[in-house]
Amino acid sequence: MPKPSLRTRSKKRVQKRVPGGRTTIHFKKEKSKPAKCSRCGQMLHGISRCHPSELRKLTRSQRRIMRMYGGQLCASCLRELLKEAVRIAA
Repeated sequence: MPKPSLRTRSKKRVQKRVPGGRTTIHFKKEKSKPAKCSRCGQMLHGISRCHPSELRKLTRSQRRIMRMYGGQLCASCLRELLKEAVRIAA
């Protein structure tokens, strides 16, 4: 009997053959939701959409975008913020 968290049909099931010759059910890990912009909620491009344990194994440059607020704001929101900052400073 699988543990209670796996007793749902929303989990993907995969039949796997084990070395003993019999088949067992393995449950697929779900992908994490895509990263979103904290300002407008748009999906962030360039950030891998994988399980957190797999995300840790990636290099730092694959985990986030190397610019100001990379991984937090989308490019268009960052552009607007920079414009506002320059206008206020000037």
